[in-house]
Amino acid sequence: MLSHLRASLVMVTLFTLLTGLLYPLAITGLAQLAFPAKANGSLIEQNGKVLGSELIGQNFVAEQYFHPRPSATSMPDPADSTKTVDAPYNAANSSGSNLGPTSKKLFDRVEAAIEAGVSEGRLWDVPADSVTTSGSGLDPHISPAYAFMQVSAVAKARNLSEARLRALVEEQVEPRLFGAIGEPRVNVFLLNLALDRIK
Repeated sequence: MLSHLRASLVMVTLFTLLTGLLYPLAITGLAQLAFPAKANGSLIEQNGKVLGSELIGQNFVAEQYFHPRPSATSMPDPADSTKTVDAPYNAANSSGSNLGPTSKKLFDRVEAAIEAGVSEGRLWDVPADSVTTSGSGLDPHISPAYAFMQVSAVAKARNLSEARLRALVEEQVEPRLFGAIGEPRVNVFLLNLALDRIK
């Protein structure tokens, strides 16, 4: 019995060291050597200050910026810890809304977003990502259609020509991976950084 126990303890200790310590350290070291920027979170720095990560969306709400898709993330209600309140792009609580097609809350939110688009003169072809959340609530990308839909409002807020902003959006469109995987997309954070560089 003791010989079996000793062999079991040796195997548990060996595999704990191997898979719990050595393997993660080796993979982390290889990632740091091969892809240091990606391994450290794809952080964007400016003047020595971290502005954010190109992998995590941010909640741009000012008129002079392109807006991300809606986010379903939340946080504990400061007034009642048993409840939650909406906190768009809260990276500490990544989640989808889990609202189904019969949800009144989902219906009301989508209807309000569509009505807002109609009031801004966008009557046709409302992109799905302009009114629906992503699975994580932190998606940094929007469709080119949604970015182009916002050009007029951002141009007006910044007193820039729509043609210049359309060209900027076109420069920021990321193609399908290997020409076949995924959809063309625009990283809102990178687009807004490029927008701030326009004089």
